[in-house]
Amino acid sequence: MKEYKARDIRNVAVVGHGASGKTSLVDALAFLSGSSKRRGSIRDGTTLTDHTPEEIERGYSINVSCAFAEWQDVKINLIDTPGYLDFQGDAIAGLAAADGALCLVSSTAGVEVGTEKMVRAAIASNDPVLFVVSLMDKEHADFERTYQQVKDRLTSKVVPVEIPIGSGPSFRGVINLFARKAYLYKPGSRSGEYEEVDIPDSEQASFQRYYQELIEAISATDDGMLERYLEGGEIGRDEAIQGMKEAMKRGDLFPLFCVSSEFMIGINALLTELVQLMPSAYEMEELHAFKGAEGSTTVEIHALDTNPFAALVFKTHSEPHIGDVSFFRIFSGRVATAQEVFNATRDGAEKLGHLSVAQGKDRIEVGALCAGDIGCVAKLRNTHTNDTLSTREHPVRLPQIHFPEPLVQFAVHASARHDEEKLQFGLHRLHDEDPTFETHYNTETHQTIISGLGERHLEVAMARLKRKYGVSTELGRPRVAYRETFVGKGDGQGRHKKQTGGRGQFGDCWVRMKALPRGTGYRFVDAIVGGVIPSKFIPAVDKGIQESAARGILAGYPMVDFEAELFDGSYHSVDSNEMSFKMAGILAFKSVAPKCKPILLEPIDEVTITTPDEYLGDVMGNLSARRGQILGTESANGGGTVVRGHAPQAELHLYATDLNSMTHGRGTFTRRFHGYEQMPPEAAQKVIEDASKEKKEEVAVEE
Repeated sequence: MKEYKARDIRNVAVVGHGASGKTSLVDALAFLSGSSKRRGSIRDGTTLTDHTPEEIERGYSINVSCAFAEWQDVKINLIDTPGYLDFQGDAIAGLAAADGALCLVSSTAGVEVGTEKMVRAAIASNDPVLFVVSLMDKEHADFERTYQQVKDRLTSKVVPVEIPIGSGPSFRGVINLFARKAYLYKPGSRSGEYEEVDIPDSEQASFQRYYQELIEAISATDDGMLERYLEGGEIGRDEAIQGMKEAMKRGDLFPLFCVSSEFMIGINALLTELVQLMPSAYEMEELHAFKGAEGSTTVEIHALDTNPFAALVFKTHSEPHIGDVSFFRIFSGRVATAQEVFNATRDGAEKLGHLSVAQGKDRIEVGALCAGDIGCVAKLRNTHTNDTLSTREHPVRLPQIHFPEPLVQFAVHASARHDEEKLQFGLHRLHDEDPTFETHYNTETHQTIISGLGERHLEVAMARLKRKYGVSTELGRPRVAYRETFVGKGDGQGRHKKQTGGRGQFGDCWVRMKALPRGTGYRFVDAIVGGVIPSKFIPAVDKGIQESAARGILAGYPMVDFEAELFDGSYHSVDSNEMSFKMAGILAFKSVAPKCKPILLEPIDEVTITTPDEYLGDVMGNLSARRGQILGTESANGGGTVVRGHAPQAELHLYATDLNSMTHGRGTFTRRFHGYEQMPPEAAQKVIEDASKEKKEEVAVEE
């Protein structure tokens, strides 16, 4: 395969909402360019970039995947990203590896929530964005309506560069406003055959309107062109294209095209425009990377082959019989097969054996890759997503990808008890592939917890776990880590006496307990005078009280925020020992705790919700129904309202799903632990009853 320099490389992330045609477009671009030898289809599960069993079965993208198209002596790296929000982490990773975004908008569905989120993410990354109105051959396709939606909801700076001839089943060609020519495609052709003709008379009025709009928009971004345009001068095609490219880099213009991937209409023109309008890897602004493994000073990174090597791993994919395949974007320097590089993130050396470029699931081995290119390599020893590969002589750490925080949690256990070890191994391997999938073991509730971006995300993860590691799982609601405490005070005796054939056991203590302010914790007070209990036995009483408090009194949850005062007792010179006084402490706690008015405490999270204004009432009502407390609202940057509040953790299970439903996917929220508060009596009683029922079931199983 030809070796491409940074000036001849375009790195383009293909983004948009699910089912907008991203994967089919990537397939069409690679096929028409000749870089891929076959046409695939979603229906048959044969597309270039959706190749995992989970993607083929479900018919949508789950992972970020790479392909390329070679066109006009330029290599266009196409990064196909998932469209559904449950897999947004991979879409963010794809943007991090790209220098520009090609955003698809369905001509039938229009602008959807995934479109909005990915366009915002691309703009925030300072990536130029090129819009494509897709699925123009489908029933109810409407270019004008879609264009207006992009203008109203995404950016007012969008301007069409191509307009359609016909729509729906009658879609038969496009008019390129730069070329001022029409391209009519052969009916029923799937290979992109077309003829270039003058603009039909029936399309002249539409052409004139859109052409005027295009030239005015481009002229407005450059003082020289604007002056000439106002004086009636001509803006040439090459000048207009260059003006559009520069405006795109500044975020001043967003060109709009239209295609049918199925019938290859507009695909060749789109390839040409990607070459002409998207910036090369060399043209992008420099990055600032940290020097060394721990350094805080920065160094500029430029896409030059002569500079030291630096690349970011943006995706790790595990393949059967091969192991981990690391996908990386080279930001600086040239790298060759079998070259040793340095992982500054983990302070270790790696050897890049079998350096390759990806064409969907296929990997084409290459001798070397230049600055700006995207490659992959298998079987690195200790390299993961977000790691920087550089050289030992010039170690750097590139800016990391900021993945979205997982918001949906489930408890998981293996269906077969003997698979628990395989389960833990598989879960950690899934996290290595997908940083938005997290797992941990909760030592308090004795559950393995998995977290993700949505229910569909976790469902797919469990399907992948079963396929790759042979572990079937069951998901459930995570237990809540409640606490118990007192609101009163009391005192009483703990007396342990046991007589056996030989030496007996004797411990006797009097304990006074009372509530402490929230968050104080546990405090033990030694108020023994006169040696009624020898000092060497007093720590044993403390230990007994703490051990009993850890098991609670109401529902088996740890008792917190109380003081235990040991003020009296007695001992036996022969039969008393530490174990006897520990048992006395346990008995004292059980005797006194019910007198101190025990209550349940529940964990409270602080939630911050951002919602469009039209859903504000529903969001606030729903939070109140979850026993939440609204603390206040304020205007959000970029529109909408931010709602801040407190809500019990027990009421927030699957809240992300409900929020998506209420706001049609446009609401977001974050949560963090706030503290513990007293539980309402009715809710507390249910927790106590459930705990009692669970304990009885455990006893029945043991018997």
